[in-house]
Amino acid sequence: MLRPARAIRRLVMILLWTLFAVPVQAVCILLPGRPKVVFARTYWSVFCRIMGLHVQVAGQPIPGAHGGSRRPAVFVSNHSSWLDIPVLGGRLEACFISKDDVARWPVVSTIARLGRTVFISRQRTTTRQERDSMIGRLAEGDNLVLFPEGTTSDGSRVLPFRSAFFAIAGGDPCPLIQPVSVVYDRLGGLPAGRACRPLFAWYGDMDIASHFWRLAQHRGLRVTVLLHPPLDPARFGNRKALAEAIWATVADGAATLRQNRPTSTFDLNAMRVEGLASRQV
Repeated sequence: MLRPARAIRRLVMILLWTLFAVPVQAVCILLPGRPKVVFARTYWSVFCRIMGLHVQVAGQPIPGAHGGSRRPAVFVSNHSSWLDIPVLGGRLEACFISKDDVARWPVVSTIARLGRTVFISRQRTTTRQERDSMIGRLAEGDNLVLFPEGTTSDGSRVLPFRSAFFAIAGGDPCPLIQPVSVVYDRLGGLPAGRACRPLFAWYGDMDIASHFWRLAQHRGLRVTVLLHPPLDPARFGNRKALAEAIWATVADGAATLRQNRPTSTFDLNAMRVEGLASRQV
């Protein structure tokens, strides 16, 4: 009886928090400066706390335009669950790039729009327009979060990155790209193995309501976010080479986290990517 009660309590708290946050963010969007960015991050951070999800972060996010840098930032991450949104949204000052289907989801679409999500259809007829829209957001000073797998995975591997997503790397200004590895590695306070990953992963024909209900019943949830050293797209010969190098970094980091290996091994990954970049120059 405790598990369903826990899920109901978390659902009610999330609904109440969202009802409070929606009008606040609506006002923040109308204000100049950083309020809309800071409160969006606060919303997702509190969301994770209500879910009982501890977010462990290794590495530092590049500041991007909002932090005073001249170049905006694009955070490129693997994608295995809807939880990736609150996890990354609570740690990064950035807007998400999402498929346009989300724009039609009840409630979720409202939250996404208030978070200033960039919706894309990935149709050939709108590719140039959508690319220009994303480049425009970067030029305005926004940082972006990109999931170049194009879909969610089962959490046991990182799917190949689609090079078409990196068209924004050729924009003006040219952003810095920071690879990000996300792995859900604790359940009930214990290491989460292969058998536990379907509890976190949301893919295929799973519906979000039943997935939330199952997940919200558990305690001791943890996710580790690994922020790799940033890459300069100008150091790569083309989008395909850039996509492959970023995929290698994200996939290696995710594999390391799944194996509970020490974070010192990430330095080796960074050296390997530097080598890939040097060969492409």
